[in-house]
Amino acid sequence: MDYEILKLSVAEGIATVTISRPQALNALNSRFFREMDAMIADLQGRDDVKVVILTGEGKAFVAGADIAEMAGKSQALAREFSRIGQATFRRIELLDKPVIAAVNGFALGGGCELALACDFRIASSKAKFGQPEVSLGLIPGYAATQRLPRLVGLGNALYLLTTAEMIGAEEALRIGLVQKVVEPEALLPAATEIARTIAAKGPLAVKLVKRVAREGLLMDFESGCALEAQHFGDPFEGEGAEGMRAFLEKRPPKW
Repeated sequence: MDYEILKLSVAEGIATVTISRPQALNALNSRFFREMDAMIADLQGRDDVKVVILTGEGKAFVAGADIAEMAGKSQALAREFSRIGQATFRRIELLDKPVIAAVNGFALGGGCELALACDFRIASSKAKFGQPEVSLGLIPGYAATQRLPRLVGLGNALYLLTTAEMIGAEEALRIGLVQKVVEPEALLPAATEIARTIAAKGPLAVKLVKRVAREGLLMDFESGCALEAQHFGDPFEGEGAEGMRAFLEKRPPKW
């Protein structure tokens, strides 16, 4: 499809997807979800892409859902708008390549939920995070009530969800919402360096680690361990065999 909101660049096995609607602080609307669905489908099938970086243009990562589009919706249409966003963000989780959120600015409401759907988050020191929905008499619609407690614990999640407090990057780092904080000018270089590190690893192993960790999170411990054991054997007659040979022969592996 023709992209109006998303920009894509690919280099060295790394796809950088930039949300480019800066005049609206990259607010999420129906067009965004259609474009992101198409982008995910495109990236899924590309062998030249091993890692994805998602970031925003301007002073926001994503400042939230588009209130102008949501206002006046009926209950039925609001529920459908929630389901559409949840489905798109779930596709990000299910993408067989790691997705790094490079949070450059405001990540509020749906923007914070988008970051939560990525595999991990690198933040600019100027980034701000929050779930302000209750201030509008609403609740999150793109699974913050589910992902946030799993990521930062129930107490931290309910604090953010019920107070609508906006927190800075260092506090987000403290509670585990983000994994690294860097100065604004270092954000994309830092995210790219991490992506290069991942891209140099065994590609099947990286895919399996993401899949097993995410699926296992939704299982009981014993079932998760069984899933890990099942997939542990998958690489042994392919890239795993090459990786172990390379280790024993003291040379770089040839993926």
